[in-house]
Amino acid sequence: MTTPVLHPFVKGHGAENDFVILPDPAGHLALTAAEAIRLCDRRTGLGADGILRAVRCAAEPEAAAMTDAEWFMDYRNADGTLGAMCGNGLRLLARYLVDAGHHQPGAFLIATRAGIRQVHARSTGPVTIDMGRPRLPGSGGIQVTAAGRTWSATHVDMGNPHAVVFLEDPRLAGDLRTAPTVTPAAAYPHGTTIEFVTTRSPYNLQLRVYERGVGETRACGTGACAAVAAARAQRARPPLAAHYTVDLPGGRLNIAVRPDGAMELTGPAVVTAQGTVSLTLPALEQQAACAAGRR
Repeated sequence: MTTPVLHPFVKGHGAENDFVILPDPAGHLALTAAEAIRLCDRRTGLGADGILRAVRCAAEPEAAAMTDAEWFMDYRNADGTLGAMCGNGLRLLARYLVDAGHHQPGAFLIATRAGIRQVHARSTGPVTIDMGRPRLPGSGGIQVTAAGRTWSATHVDMGNPHAVVFLEDPRLAGDLRTAPTVTPAAAYPHGTTIEFVTTRSPYNLQLRVYERGVGETRACGTGACAAVAAARAQRARPPLAAHYTVDLPGGRLNIAVRPDGAMELTGPAVVTAQGTVSLTLPALEQQAACAAGRR
């Protein structure tokens, strides 16, 4: 039988895409899907689009080989599923690490399930992430249906899967209270995040996002990069380097495309609260056992 234990948490957001950070430097927590769902619940938990467990790579078997980075982002979506990459979440984690004194302001590396990413976090203000180069797998025939309408979509991989739809007005996607349908299902065997994009100018996009494992979200960093990648793919000769702004319901994200095709994502990362939360996890028995072993 498990006993509830108080554990520290930090709450914050990146362009109103909000997360709960569970500091776990020594790797004592093995967060379960059920506990992630409970914490993310906006009525009975802390309320969030996802959970970020901040653990040192040396203490996390999944990240032990990523020796260039000190910290690993163990990310879970609001439905408890594991996530490989999250642009807004990674910016918030970088902000927390600097604010908590775990890293000096400036450039450093954080490990994710999508690989190691370089972040640049000043002592205050926005945070920048090197998001790497997008991949366009080229799967043809992908379609997205929402609100009784169907559109063709572009498959973009930003370390996590995206289906990008261009339409005249993002409101045409409807209320997005239910998940849009993506076909063929085999194109995304583990589901996908969907972007509904309107081009306001060659370098300004407006978008709404239905995030895999979350639902409609106020912002999505990887989704903003995927939208830019899909927009560039539509142009015969996009410039090798360019700056884009992407406007989402939660705010604006800035994306710089370097000459090598890699993208840098810049946007807000704001810590809004911290405290302790009651956790009732089998993993806390492991934590107690570890503590007992040190006595």
